[in-house]
Amino acid sequence: MSGADQMARGDLLINLVQASVAGDRSAVRSTVETIIAEEKSKQHTVLAERLTRAIRANGHNSMHLPSSDHVFRGRECIAEITPRRKLDDMILSKTCRVAVNQMIEEQQRSSLLRAHGLDPRHRLLLVGPPGNGKTSLAEAIAESLAVSLFVVRYEAMIGSYLGETASRLKRVFDYVRTTPCVLFFDEFDAVGKERGDIHETGEIKRVVTSLLMQVDELPSYTVAVAATNHPELLDRAVWRRFQLRLDLPAPGKRELTKYFDRFLAQHDRNPGITPDHIAKRLGPVSYAEAEEFALDVRRRDVLTMMERPLKGTIEEQLQVWQERVQNLSGTG
Repeated sequence: MSGADQMARGDLLINLVQASVAGDRSAVRSTVETIIAEEKSKQHTVLAERLTRAIRANGHNSMHLPSSDHVFRGRECIAEITPRRKLDDMILSKTCRVAVNQMIEEQQRSSLLRAHGLDPRHRLLLVGPPGNGKTSLAEAIAESLAVSLFVVRYEAMIGSYLGETASRLKRVFDYVRTTPCVLFFDEFDAVGKERGDIHETGEIKRVVTSLLMQVDELPSYTVAVAATNHPELLDRAVWRRFQLRLDLPAPGKRELTKYFDRFLAQHDRNPGITPDHIAKRLGPVSYAEAEEFALDVRRRDVLTMMERPLKGTIEEQLQVWQERVQNLSGTG
């Protein structure tokens, strides 16, 4: 254990003693959860379980450390994804890349920060049109931190009965509190709507209030990433909960050219076509559409056993995509 790790562990123990003497149950809970999460991250699962059982056995159930049944029910509202997409594979603006790299470094060196009384940033709001990297960025952050990506499943969380959604939302947060991870809310406006909207029900307003409380109480080793296509729908208090707010706009021609330059570089053969030409022929598309086009080319290339010139395959797929766009325009 490094000197910084020892200092951070020492600070945790001191905080635990001080909170216990003062009778501050909230601080005791937060400190114990941090210790349990650190032990889990070190694969010390037996010790983590013993700590969890010990605090329940000593009459601290009011501290809301989740029971096994509670954890299981929270798990039903989450899809766990093993992250594979890397941050270096993404095309981001300089501002966005610097901000994300800083947050990742803070998480990776959290022991040093805590030794100086600081916490790493861990709440990130992503704004931008669909198909332009919000989900991919959440996955890349999880991959960089070597933790799981937990995606909230709204179809399992949102209930029809009064108070049901807020209760399930709380179980989701309870589940992730003692597990270092990236918790991802796609289409965050579904649960973070403006409470002043006269068209929204009292139930939605209660959900938003519960959501804000849960986000506030998240430990700093749980990275919460929220994404929205409609920032104007978010409650104003939601914005203040996120330490980083980044815009992921649709790519322009320069960004698409860079994307296809990387794509062509993956092939051993001379493509006979420039990335600039591909970007120009495709026109305004999202990163998701650009990726789908690249996958179409790869599929055709594999099925022809790579015996056909790559240029011919790309030109063929460009024609298919242009015809598809024209047909969609005609039906619009």
